[in-house]
Amino acid sequence: MGIRDRLSRLLAEAAADAEAIEHHGEWWTWGQVQETARDVVEALDAAAPHTGARVGVVLENRPEHIAVVAAVIASGRCLVMLSPLQPATRLAADIARCELPVVVSGAEALAREGVLDAVTAHGAALELATDGRLRPAGGTAPAEAPANPGVAVEMLTSGTTGPPKRVHLRIGQLDQALVSGGQIPKDGRLLSRSASLVSAPLVHIGGLWRALACLATGRRMLLMPRFAVEPWVSAVERHGLRAASLVPAAIRAVLDAGVPKERLASLQVVTSGTAPCPAELADAFFRTYGIPVLMTYGATEFAGAVAGWTLPLHQRWWQGKAGSAGRAFDGVELRVTGEDGTELPVGRTGRLEVRTEQSTGGGRVWTRTNDLARIDADRFVWIEGRADDAIVRGGFKVQPETVQRVLESHPAVREAAVAGLPDPRLGEVPVAAVEAEPEQPAPDTAELVAHCRARLTPYEVPAHIVVLDALPRTPSGKVSRVELLDLVRARIAPQERVKEDQR
Repeated sequence: MGIRDRLSRLLAEAAADAEAIEHHGEWWTWGQVQETARDVVEALDAAAPHTGARVGVVLENRPEHIAVVAAVIASGRCLVMLSPLQPATRLAADIARCELPVVVSGAEALAREGVLDAVTAHGAALELATDGRLRPAGGTAPAEAPANPGVAVEMLTSGTTGPPKRVHLRIGQLDQALVSGGQIPKDGRLLSRSASLVSAPLVHIGGLWRALACLATGRRMLLMPRFAVEPWVSAVERHGLRAASLVPAAIRAVLDAGVPKERLASLQVVTSGTAPCPAELADAFFRTYGIPVLMTYGATEFAGAVAGWTLPLHQRWWQGKAGSAGRAFDGVELRVTGEDGTELPVGRTGRLEVRTEQSTGGGRVWTRTNDLARIDADRFVWIEGRADDAIVRGGFKVQPETVQRVLESHPAVREAAVAGLPDPRLGEVPVAAVEAEPEQPAPDTAELVAHCRARLTPYEVPAHIVVLDALPRTPSGKVSRVELLDLVRARIAPQERVKEDQR
């Protein structure tokens, strides 16, 4: 049974008094989910009745938003993800580009400057209350609007080689991704008393996949607004979870917090994806808690992970293969090719290519990724870098050009450059250097940080900014990112020494 049929059954047959989603310590029952879903479908039948009709959702980590996701996918429509993490201007621009016949959103996001106008310029706005009630908020859905039949989700991704783009995920991709990840319901059972934790943003593939995995298997969902150490540990402890997921930055946060071992005693494994997890970090977690960290590798384009570690693989191979991304999952083929597309021998580094039903092209097409990798004789894949300049900060991708443009919009900045600085907790953080306009007073770093915070998502804001008379350049006139990083390290070193002395 695929995820669409599974959602349809849950919305029609799940016991109304059964616990569905825990949020802030309170439970939403399946009856509440079903009621909200019915209201959503009724509104969509009036506003966007066609199969494949595109429905925008400003998706927050809240129970009523899970109900909307289930309703849209189960009804055969196309869920268009809209991120509430964006500043108002970018959210409004994203909505305007999509030209959606209907957008469902919470009241706070709709109240942001320009957002409601962007929705009503092309369609109807539906305001979703925290109790699941839905009400018209303005605008009219057009009689005819472009549909996207066959596509279940249009997910916004920051991309790795250029401007943000939307990845179109077919329903078959979602089905295969859940099967590859072992999320298969037991025969004859609609609901389960077991529970799973969802702490990643639903607008990212990691969060969406985990939410769909809960629904596919009928498990109770423990939905966190965002990751924080104490609520995460409390959920593990209260529900006796045997498995949970943490991005590398969250693994570091748990270790740094000194969480007592007995509070995580129920856990048998922790899975980690979104960003590469250093072997030494996984080892530190294992030494501290006796819990193996099982890394996974995937991408939005694959609707989740396509390779990773399992517990049997960890028990047999970890000592010799620590640092690997694991092996291809069932139904997935991996190969490494040179720049001319020729497959490379075992152990050689090149572009990683994937062939799976999870890809947008289907199971017969090799999809070329932007990752540099090698595959060893035991079929373990080793990710060795990226073929582009994207910065991965704690699992979130940051395009240097996006940050650069914002910095250069400041009147006192002539030119800016952005690079990724290695960070033990987050993997990488964006840092920047700016060249000041010679005729203007030089801006201070606090002013530039405030300028960025008003125009970027929190994870895009540079961790450090240095102001220079001239940017470092190569002989060809391009900005030298190597020298830029050296300059940033030199500027922050005294600050780090002061912090160390104060500890």
